[in-house]
Amino acid sequence: MAVKIKLKRLGKIRSPHYRIIVADSRTRRDGRAIEEIGLYHPVQNPSRMEVDAERVAYWLGVGAQPTEPVLAILKKTGDWQKFKGEPAPAPLLQPEPKAARPTFEAVGAEDEPKGEAITQKKKAEKKDDAPAESAAESTEA
Repeated sequence: MAVKIKLKRLGKIRSPHYRIIVADSRTRRDGRAIEEIGLYHPVQNPSRMEVDAERVAYWLGVGAQPTEPVLAILKKTGDWQKFKGEPAPAPLLQPEPKAARPTFEAVGAEDEPKGEAITQKKKAEKKDDAPAESAAESTEA
């Protein structure tokens, strides 16, 4: 029985997620797996690749053959180089931690009102100017 390490597709139509599995080479793409040994989420930025290095080393040691996409993933994670005895690649990119969003109470404490609104002052000035002009006109006439 020939054993392959391949990808099993999951997810919605334009949102693929894959599991790295060990399966008989004759099973279909999303068919029954012998063992799941990792994850691959290509939509995330940077792509999320998680591989159980011990299980990959075991399956490669007993003769399992990785498919081309899995071989590329194993080369990026460094498991293929470790198996072949080559130098390790550069470490994978990790997503930047997201900054915590401020809570409602924290935002409210910083933005306390500081006096009257600007629009109210403008209306008050216009009312004061109008009676003074009309009083000046009536005294001249």
